[in-house]
Amino acid sequence: MGGEAFKALADPTRRHILELLRTKDLAAGEIAEHFDMTKPSLSHHLNTLKTAGLVEAERDGQNIIYSLNTSVLQDLMSWFYTFTDRSEDHER
Repeated sequence: MGGEAFKALADPTRRHILELLRTKDLAAGEIAEHFDMTKPSLSHHLNTLKTAGLVEAERDGQNIIYSLNTSVLQDLMSWFYTFTDRSEDHER
């Protein structure tokens, strides 16, 4: 369940990218403004997030616009909650 998503979320840079996208969609260049790294490094992080299904990318002219895909995060949260539900049942 969500192996690629967990791998993507393990990195603080990728978590920061998700936080940036939480409020609005951003072009790759706008995301890059928040980091001190090479374009290939940022591209690697964005591709990891895209492969995990955590972000979606859409070309707009010369720009690639990234947006948050909350459905994968919701699936992960639902999976985490199954552990909470079980522990509540176990306490009874």
